[in-house]
Amino acid sequence: KGVERSGSPSCAMAAPPVVHVLDYGAGNIRSLRNAVRRLGYEPKSISSPEELRAAPAVIFPGVGAFGQAAEALRQGNLAEALTEHVRAGKPYFGICLGMQVLFQGSEEGASSAEPLKGLGLVSGVAKRFDNLGGSLAVPTIGWNGLNPRRPTAGTPLEELDGGERVYFVHSYRLAASDVDKDWLLATAEYGQQEYVAVLQKGAVFATQFHPEKSGPVGLSILGAWLRAHCGVASPVADLPLAPKRPCGGKDGAAKGVPGLSKRVVVALDVRTNDQGDLVVTKGDQYDVREEGGLQGRGAVRNLGKPVSLAARYYEGGVDEICFLNITSFRQGVLEDAPMLQVLEHASEHIFVPLTVGGGIRGYKDEASGATYSALEVAARYFRAGADKVSLGSDAVAAAEGLRDRGGVLNGDTAIEQISRVYGAQAVVVSIDPRRVWLAAREDAPAHATPVQMLPSERGPNGEEWCWYQATVMGGREGRDIDAIAVAKASEALGAGEIMLNCIDKDGTKSGFDLALTEAVCKAVGIPIIASSGAGCIEHFSEVFNATNVQAALAAGMFHRNECTIDQVKQHLSERGIPVRLLA
Repeated sequence: KGVERSGSPSCAMAAPPVVHVLDYGAGNIRSLRNAVRRLGYEPKSISSPEELRAAPAVIFPGVGAFGQAAEALRQGNLAEALTEHVRAGKPYFGICLGMQVLFQGSEEGASSAEPLKGLGLVSGVAKRFDNLGGSLAVPTIGWNGLNPRRPTAGTPLEELDGGERVYFVHSYRLAASDVDKDWLLATAEYGQQEYVAVLQKGAVFATQFHPEKSGPVGLSILGAWLRAHCGVASPVADLPLAPKRPCGGKDGAAKGVPGLSKRVVVALDVRTNDQGDLVVTKGDQYDVREEGGLQGRGAVRNLGKPVSLAARYYEGGVDEICFLNITSFRQGVLEDAPMLQVLEHASEHIFVPLTVGGGIRGYKDEASGATYSALEVAARYFRAGADKVSLGSDAVAAAEGLRDRGGVLNGDTAIEQISRVYGAQAVVVSIDPRRVWLAAREDAPAHATPVQMLPSERGPNGEEWCWYQATVMGGREGRDIDAIAVAKASEALGAGEIMLNCIDKDGTKSGFDLALTEAVCKAVGIPIIASSGAGCIEHFSEVFNATNVQAALAAGMFHRNECTIDQVKQHLSERGIPVRLLA
């Protein structure tokens, strides 16, 4: 059956101004193209040096790993044409990698002490964030403030008031002290490390953050650059208004909002119901059917249409949205046209990060005999509008394989393949553990880490200890490996983030599993999204205060309208927990 489409307004102009977007085969450029259209312009993809030289203004939406991007530019004979474009001072907007390729080089992907070469147009080499002895999660993922380092009048930052947050997702950065001062427009800070956030010289403008994923603020920045260099267009009628207060950076006195905010994430568990419609559902300990009906099994819970719900959460200020295809293990993802359409339609009007999970693995199509790698499956999702892909069962298998090989990487796993091309920040591992209670700590299997439970979370017989057994197939099958080992292995294989669920907590509305969350936070150095168990706004402040988690996810409490995203964020802000608030 068809996928619903939330209203996508059309531009009133008969012939909107054309904007050239460099497409070198990277990941999600659909969102950038949709943002350009949203602002009233028509994106035109270019991929040859001849097209690049002829383009009056170019946007480079760098998505992926530095080495792959630099190599693609060279193989496509684009590096020389891009260098000529920037040196000539022609209008250029580089996003994330589109900024980093301007540097002398980057340590990302380098196999020796020598960094990989960039275009050499801006001094400095991108280096990995210092994790401060394991206390700082890398990559940095989330919403951060901008600190102008010179007046912003006449730049795309001009209309910001200095308090906005924009979306960053990267592991490598250029220290603010290493860049040419005439290029440096604004910085950001992570773990007391100040790095380049915005470069600008003349018509050349580049950001480490993603404006197409930074909500109304990002659209206002992108729109200001487009109006200055691509003509005036008529944006769609429902485009959120850009901030109107002048940025303090105009007089050089600006000071933005330093540091990363905590993220509020919503998950949409998507599957077909008994009538064949794609719906958002929610389970209790992973059971998504109502009670009753034949043999005690009722209909699949239907909490709404995925695109419409996602649009509602975007308008309400959610920081990220996760689409989780909970029945994808039953079929090949590339044949799952409705789920791909959900992503394509959602990305037309939702400008915050989108993650998709379910079935990101290599498989063989039994009908045609064709085989597809996990990288090919992920690439299809990225091109449909996903910013990150979430791996579940395949990640558990990869962790078991790494353990059996004595920790030796072989480059064959889905995590390694995808992160090598698209970067660690594009790979999320979703872990679905179940508690296995222990009469005593010493009873834990040799392969498992025992976890001490809070007094309020003791076992059915008063057990104080348990280990968390990793499961696969949507929680249907337990494996002989625990959640902490899977998290450690995922980091070693190249994942950039963990979505940490708990089957025992799912649907209980009793709060996040704080013991599990803290144990995994201490075990790995990548960001963690706490998931499962949220039932009220206080559960969010509880998990952020009790653990070092970077994000917290909920589903049912939002789907059932028990509270709003904004209410959660106001609650957190009132308690001194940094969050991104709507203007």
